[in-house]
Parts: sequence; C-alpha cells; structure tokens
Amino acid sequence: MSQGYFDGSMPRNVLEYYLSHAASAQWISQSDTLDDDIRVILKTGLKFLGRAAGIWKGDGDEEGHFANARAAADKIHAADPEIILQACLFEVVYKEDLENVPVPAWVFEAFGLPVEERCFDHSACVFPQGACTWSDMPDLSRTEAQMWFYYRGRRYIDCGYEAFHMGQIHLYTGRDRGYKGIGRVIEMLREYGRLRARRHKVIFDAHSHSLVVNGKSLLDYNAMPFTRYPVLDRPGEKLVLVREGKSGGGVSPEGVYEKALPFLYEYDNWGGRDKWAYEHQTYEQRAWNQWWGGDQISWFACQDEESRNRFLEYSFKWTAVNNPDGFFAFPLMRGIGPGGDGQDRTYKLNDRSDACPEGFSQEDAAARLLREGYEKYRAFANPSMLDYGGVDQDDPETGARHPEKVVAYGSFQPYVGAQADDSNSEITRMYYIGEGKYALTFVMPFAGEYDFAVSTWGTLSACVSTAHPFPFSGTGSKGQLVVPRDNTVVRITYEYMTDKIEVEMIH
Repeated sequence: MSQGYFDGSMPRNVLEYYLSHAASAQWISQSDTLDDDIRVILKTGLKFLGRAAGIWKGDGDEEGHFANARAAADKIHAADPEIILQACLFEVVYKEDLENVPVPAWVFEAFGLPVEERCFDHSACVFPQGACTWSDMPDLSRTEAQMWFYYRGRRYIDCGYEAFHMGQIHLYTGRDRGYKGIGRVIEMLREYGRLRARRHKVIFDAHSHSLVVNGKSLLDYNAMPFTRYPVLDRPGEKLVLVREGKSGGGVSPEGVYEKALPFLYEYDNWGGRDKWAYEHQTYEQRAWNQWWGGDQISWFACQDEESRNRFLEYSFKWTAVNNPDGFFAFPLMRGIGPGGDGQDRTYKLNDRSDACPEGFSQEDAAARLLREGYEKYRAFANPSMLDYGGVDQDDPETGARHPEKVVAYGSFQPYVGAQADDSNSEITRMYYIGEGKYALTFVMPFAGEYDFAVSTWGTLSACVSTAHPFPFSGTGSKGQLVVPRDNTVVRITYEYMTDKIEVEMIH
C-alpha cells in the first residue's frame, strides 16, 4: 500500500508524507502551460499542490472558474491520482463577485434557512465600515459570510479538491468570538467531505501558529510565510531566515493529541516589487523594507539562477533543522506581481522552453532536494518545542547546578538572524539535551571563516571556546568556525562540567 493512501482518515504519518512533497502551485487550475506543469510535478515527485484554485478577485465568470478548476483537477489526477489539490478561501470578498452569484437552495438548507431566490449579499458578509483592515474583509461571525465560505468550499470539493488554505484566518475572525462561525463552516465542509470528497476526507490550514478551541485544533496543520533578516556585509540582496514561534499543539482533527501540529513554510506573495522603494530608499532602508523592497516570491524570482538554487537548498535545510515538525512548500507556481514595467508575471519552477517560455529553470534543483528528503538533516534538528530545557538540572556527581541559559555567539550570528557577538541572543540559544549537554543546529548560507564561543547564563563574564582552555570574559578568545561550502548544516554541542565543545558539519 502506498505511503499516501488514505480514505476517510489521515494519520499524521500520511499527512506528513504529503507535506514533505508539497509545493505552492498558485492558480495552476488556470495555467496555460498545464501539460508542462504536470511533467514537472511527475519529475519532482510532488504530491501536494497548494493554492491550486481560488480567487482573490474574480473575473465575473463563476461557472467558468469552477469548470476550469474541475478540468485541471481531472487532468492532474489522470497523471497521478494520489495528488492532493488545495483550494483557497481568503480574507477578502468583493461585491462584484458575491452579488453576481445566486445562492443555491442547498446553502440555505444547510444553514436551516428558508430558501430564497437571491444572490449573495456583500453588505451582509463584511465587517461594519471602518471596523477592520479593509472594507472587503468577510466577518465570519455573520451567517452570510459563513454561507459564502461553505458554498465555495463545497463546490471545490465537487471539483476534486481535498484541502483548503484559509488565508489570514485571525483577521476575518476578529468578531467571531470563540471561533464559532469559522468552526461551524470547517466542520460543515469536513462533513460534506466525508460524504463526497474523492477519498472522503478534506484537510485545512491557515496562516496561523495555532487555532485551538477547548483543546481541539480546528486545523490539520498550521502554515506561515518565512521570516527574514537582511545581511548587509555582502553584495546584492542577501537574506537569512529566522524562526518565529512554533506550531501549536492540541487534539488534532484525527482525535490524537499532538504537542505540535505539522507546520508548512512558503514564499508568500502580496504585491511584487516596490518601485518607489528602489527609487527613493537607501540600500540599508530597502534591506529592512520587507524582502528588500518586495514580497517574498518577487525577491526570490529577481535573484540570478544560481542564487535561487542556493536559496531553495537553504530554505529546505533550514526548515529541516529549525522545525522538526516543519516542511517547505516548493514554489512550483506563484504570482510575482508587477515588475518595473507594471506587468503582472508568474514564477514557474519549470525549465524555460517552448512549452514554458516563462520558466525559471529550477526543476532539477527541486527534484534533487525532494529525492534527498528531510531525514538526513532531521537527525541534527533542534527540538520541536521552543523549550530550551536545563531548568533545575544538577550534575549528578558534584551537585552543581547546570545553567538554564547557554548561548552560542560570534561573527557567525548575523547569518542566522542575530546580532554579531550577542551573548544573550534567543535566536542562537542552545537547547539542553541531557547529561549536562547543550546543542544548537543552524544552516550557514555562505562558506567562509567565522568565530564563535559559548556563553553560559547568557553573559560575557563566563565564556568558553575551542581556542581557550579556561573560561574567559568578553568577546575575545573565540574559536574558529570554518564553513567549507554554502548551505552547510552546523551543529555545536557543549558540555558544561568539562567545557568540551564539539562541532559537526554536514552538507
């Protein structure tokens, strides 16, 4: 039986099989290169296609939209029936989309309301004027908004979609106290999925670290864009990734308690490149302006091919060692917004060819990483929980109390998202792994020579290094960290009672 088999139930190992072969395939249902896209999907072994269908602002052809969604799903599933396709239900609804769509009788019936002949009512769906981030945000405390989400979700299920991305869920549930409205919609779609989905199961994620009510998670896994930190001492627009929070736990929709649910990282899009920033801001100002004056995917797409390949590898390894519950959604297809010419464009992983003239030629790099898998790097991963341990731990021989806080510091720190020589950094804080030992794993994106030391209790008054036989104070006397190649995974281990430091590296 295939690792990806499920029917009515999806245990965590099956869910993780799909997430470990995930991609962002935004609007692939509308792709004009679908045959070539499917070739890339089969070549790389992708099994989960996120954002495959959905609207932010529609084109007014509701039936045409779902016809395209179904046709694309049929074609993809003919090539590989195991693939999960994800549809989107977002945090925005536009009047011209809602008020041209008749409310089907089955929607009224599902909500226990009298059947009427009318279209969806935009004014009854959104927040009161001035009450939220923007005027077209649905208010999921309102029945009309719930009806709209249920209507579109059910139609996607009928088209063969088995997953839903729910966007910035904490925005449109701002008045949905206790998440009763969105919880109702999700459960209604789950119930419909049990009856009508391809494999009698639908799964949900949103941009959230946790959405738990009475101990139970409304989502099957959490999802967020990466967080970045700019590197200013190298030419170009260099960035490193920074871990932000963790995936919360709770009782999963499968009824199993999880300390941490799976987590999916992605390169997000929201506006393309900021032309004004490039014309009016300094180099340093742009560095801190989102991703160097752009959104994530447009920054990525604007790098040269070699740099993009390195950053794909870096993102994959970074995810593996920084979040053992985390997975990386490769950018198969993603809108990169307007460039300097004002034209909307699309990033595609495909090799550039007559079949895909706008390809970015990264399918081989992605295929290699997906074949390699996560486990080689998971073996070096930091703990899944942001609990550093070491509390009330004593040396069994001497009774000496082990420090609660131990930090690796030095010139390497900016390349993992911290300030150089910050002995108190939470970003490079080491985890207690038992028997008086502490460890930290990180990915160094650039080869080179760096220095480092270990600070006990997070101060500069009691430091140790590989270059000094006894504890010292200050930032001097640090040891060398020689990184042989870009994207090297580094693990530093420190034993408190002996001051022994070990460094391991894998590429």
